[in-house]
Amino acid sequence: MYRNAVFILILFLSSGLFAGESKGLSQNKIAYLPEVILERDKERRSWRSHCTTQVMSDAVAAQKRPGPSGNPIFGSLRRCFSVMCHRGHRTFVAPCTDLKSGTPNRQFYSATAPNYANLRKEMVETQIRARGVRDERVLAVMERVERHLFVPEKYRPFAYEDNPLPIGEGQTISQPYIVALMTELLELKGKEKVLEIGTGSGYQAAILSELARKVYTIEILKPLAESAGERLKKLGYKNVLVKCGDGYQGWQEYAPFDGIIVTCAPAYIPQPLVEQLAEGGKMVIPVGEYFQELKLLRKTKGKITEKSIIPVRFVPMTGESLGVVP
Repeated sequence: MYRNAVFILILFLSSGLFAGESKGLSQNKIAYLPEVILERDKERRSWRSHCTTQVMSDAVAAQKRPGPSGNPIFGSLRRCFSVMCHRGHRTFVAPCTDLKSGTPNRQFYSATAPNYANLRKEMVETQIRARGVRDERVLAVMERVERHLFVPEKYRPFAYEDNPLPIGEGQTISQPYIVALMTELLELKGKEKVLEIGTGSGYQAAILSELARKVYTIEILKPLAESAGERLKKLGYKNVLVKCGDGYQGWQEYAPFDGIIVTCAPAYIPQPLVEQLAEGGKMVIPVGEYFQELKLLRKTKGKITEKSIIPVRFVPMTGESLGVVP
């Protein structure tokens, strides 16, 4: 995230848009809040991030200025950072999150509470539709399902950003675009029975539940399985059944499945999942260890065809898959 932000900062700074005190960022007013310093390492030509406690108090006033979609300032950086200034060779960026605790900067968000409906609409248009997802049913569901309810409270302000987020237990919720892409690849019409491997917080299951007749989802980590089950039930997703178990083995009791979606990466495609795929069914699965490919599998007349979609990076599949070799 910081590396992408830096390139935008360079553009702003080189144009003189934000050049210290000349643009109203007085350097003699200091508040003690978190700050990121992005410093240019000239020898290694890379960007480093550091922490300090100084930040411009002028950020308080800046935070009250609305930007596009009613959000704080600075365009695409508006939800990531609250203010910027420039001193010599260092660029100072004040985030809207406390870097030590990982919690949102309440001073930032008290000025402008996130409009989640607008953020979802913007997410769909700029992150998903713009990248080629065309299924209108998928786009509508991505705009409707409240992703911020599937992440820890401290990350909710970032729920509609273009990146995965931690959900606990060393796991993450996938980037919105990846969720939409994998869902679109299943080509759901509404009458299908779908198996998901890797429930996580339940977000992907919620998306699927609005597009398929029945969703079965397996999570190997008990705390996540229990919390996802409770969350989905509370939010009214009645056609989702959650199980704590090893997803490598699938869910034979309810097989075959018209669609299988895997949100963790095994080194090889699990044979039990292939066997539980219905005739004419599709499986979307990331495969690989360090280098992973998102693959689309189809079963036609008992035979599997395989197509590589894009390179991806998922958390690894655990459980029995760790000991499996082809």
